[in-house]
Amino acid sequence: MWRLPRALCVHAAKTSKLPGPWSRPAAFMSTLLINQPQYAWLKELGLREENEGVYNGSWGGRGEVCGRLRNLCSRRGSLEEAGRALTYRVPAGTGGGLNTAPDARYCSIQRFIEYKGKVITTYCPANNEPIARVRQASVADYEETVKKAKEAWKIWADIPAPKRGEIVRQIGDALREKIQVLGSLVSLEMGKILVEGVGEVQEYVDICDYAVGLSRMIGGPILPSERPGHALIEQWNPVGLVGIITAFNFPVAVYGWNNAIAMICGNVCLWKGAPTTSLISVAVTKIIAKVLEDNKLPGAICSLTCGGADIGTAMAKDERVNLLSFTGSTQVGKQVALMVQERFGRSLLELGGNNAIIAFEDADLSLVVPSALFAAVGTAGQRCTTARRLVMDRPGNYVEPTIVTGLAHDASIAHTETFAPILYVFKFKNEEEVFAWNNEVKQGLSSSIFTKDLGRIFRWLGPKGSDCGIVNVNIPTSGAEIGGAFGGEKHTGGGRESGSDAWKHYMRRSTCTINYSKDLPLAQGIKFQ
Repeated sequence: MWRLPRALCVHAAKTSKLPGPWSRPAAFMSTLLINQPQYAWLKELGLREENEGVYNGSWGGRGEVCGRLRNLCSRRGSLEEAGRALTYRVPAGTGGGLNTAPDARYCSIQRFIEYKGKVITTYCPANNEPIARVRQASVADYEETVKKAKEAWKIWADIPAPKRGEIVRQIGDALREKIQVLGSLVSLEMGKILVEGVGEVQEYVDICDYAVGLSRMIGGPILPSERPGHALIEQWNPVGLVGIITAFNFPVAVYGWNNAIAMICGNVCLWKGAPTTSLISVAVTKIIAKVLEDNKLPGAICSLTCGGADIGTAMAKDERVNLLSFTGSTQVGKQVALMVQERFGRSLLELGGNNAIIAFEDADLSLVVPSALFAAVGTAGQRCTTARRLVMDRPGNYVEPTIVTGLAHDASIAHTETFAPILYVFKFKNEEEVFAWNNEVKQGLSSSIFTKDLGRIFRWLGPKGSDCGIVNVNIPTSGAEIGGAFGGEKHTGGGRESGSDAWKHYMRRSTCTINYSKDLPLAQGIKFQ
């Protein structure tokens, strides 16, 4: 196995089984990074020691706190002072609620509130130091935010699409102005290296640029009608409220893909980011909110409810959420899909990947080696498009210390998405065999071959080739451009985000027939006498 540079490994804690929240020192007992001089730049993003995690035109976040704590807060002047004074017994190894069982151990009320999702302290995964706190949404906050978002939609939907595109253009420009500092926050809170953090913000900027042009192009065709004096047209309208649940590994870009396209289509957005990257969610929303405010538009057009599974479940079950975009694991994605389908709702799923790079005997090794390196260890192996399998022709060479070898191609562990920089290497005999190996896993996100054989390239792209949503030639499995639709098949969920015609997910289609004649002919030549 490679000994990776620390910068690539700083976020390994996210996938490791580490001690629970009780093992971390309470945030009030150590200096938050935001208060240290070298992290003063965080305040350029409007962040402070404690941040409100709900935005719907105004900032809030009002997790309910018990009466005893409220009284202590009022007497002692702050939550921190109250936390020092008040302890409850909490079951060891759980956050299951207040308990006075004999085997329970003491924990400060501050930690109890953090664990229950009322106040989250986010930590830098490189050194486990607390950065700042974010007050999470309560159920009441969620209800209020959905109502305000639905009201905001009535205004936003009436604005012409190109004018909506102008607002998205301004959002892109505002992100450009903060790209370095916001990218630094991504690196600090999520753990990816700085260049990837900045690159992720750039991806949001790029999709804003793309969406501006798209705002003047979306629409349906005029179709030939078989009936004289009739016009047949396809009309596209916004779905309404788009709920967006994003994962920790791309806390800016995935929201950007959804937000920019949903906005120009005439939708309003409600975002729930990962709790571990709550500061990023707050910082991005502050940038967007300023643009909306400057244009005298309702802030609830781009709402935010920081929270945990309770908020995510509420979004999945809420019939007022017209489209729910979910990015995360296949396991949780199944639960989300069932909840949304139960109400006959619409979902856009971006789930797991188990991606293969296939190197044929004629592959250019000067392309294969850096591609495999980036695809396997970029973002510490925590991309959904990370290469998990490297399949090489029998005459091929590889660096023995880098990877796991000696497994069967259908070994269960090789068919499991491991969200870490682990790469399994296999040898294949022929094209038919290796194409089948690529397709035998349950996921179908990204895939790549390295070859100079044109016939093989087009067979790979064809009906008997890769069954993935992303099918590459002579480039890695990761690093997709925003201009194409991003997503995959099978257990990856089937959703598509970003470019191409992914905008159709965010709109509803109507087939419209207009009779401009004085007659009433029926289709298929049917006549009622």
